[in-house]
Amino acid sequence: MTFDLKQTDPRLFYTIATASIAPRPIAFASTIDKNGNVNLSPFSFFNFMGIDPPILVFSPNKRGRDGSQKHTTENLHEVPEVVINLVDFSMVQQMSLSSCEFPKGVNEFVKAGFTAEKSQLIQPPRVKESPVQFECKVLEIKAYGTANLIICEVLMAHINDDLLNQDGKIDQLKTDWVARLGGDWYARITPDSLFEVSKPNQKQGIGIDQIPDFIKNSDVLTGNELGKLGNIEKLPTREEIKNYFTDNQLVNSENKILLAQELLLQNQVFEAWCVLLSNQ
Repeated sequence: MTFDLKQTDPRLFYTIATASIAPRPIAFASTIDKNGNVNLSPFSFFNFMGIDPPILVFSPNKRGRDGSQKHTTENLHEVPEVVINLVDFSMVQQMSLSSCEFPKGVNEFVKAGFTAEKSQLIQPPRVKESPVQFECKVLEIKAYGTANLIICEVLMAHINDDLLNQDGKIDQLKTDWVARLGGDWYARITPDSLFEVSKPNQKQGIGIDQIPDFIKNSDVLTGNELGKLGNIEKLPTREEIKNYFTDNQLVNSENKILLAQELLLQNQVFEAWCVLLSNQ
């Protein structure tokens, strides 16, 4: 289906966009108004946008039923500070409860059973149960129709020690993040759902266009597998191929694409290339 956005109901496109632009991280935003009333609310229009300075951006849209501003936006106009707490599986149901349309002035920390922890540099409190918390100052609030883009600079980060490896970095296998999908759906990031993709970084891959036709036009290899082959910096030399087969059995031409596919499944890309280029 194709949608012309000038002729499409915005609410219909919202359901399409949120179901396809996913999964989305959740900014669990704690704010405070000029009278000291605390608000806590989750937003999935959110991401990390800059490194130096570190910039986070999230968007509390106006309410769909009447176009009014949400309490978070009202608070940020009064006190331009926010803690963006990240959400893992252990707190997802409480987080969802906090998104109810409670009257202004109601403290969602209390309603959802979270522990308010004093921030070090800003006024809004942190969610103690959150494994990662960012104390931020608001640099700018930009309004576009129903959207409000809250552009924030991170002043201080708090990381649960349980997430860290011996080098002081977050170990993804120790995390249990949840992410927003469309409707009532969420995703849980568990070890069995994680996988690694080699990043080119400073090295430049040869590209799929440089893969020989007999490999590229195979009915066996998938686009992902061709992507792995194209991400290698340079092809193995004849000497390297010869050395590889010193310790490994030669394969005939009919079987080598299937064997290369097995090697690619194990992320043995160099070895797969040796097999594919044997007898060439």
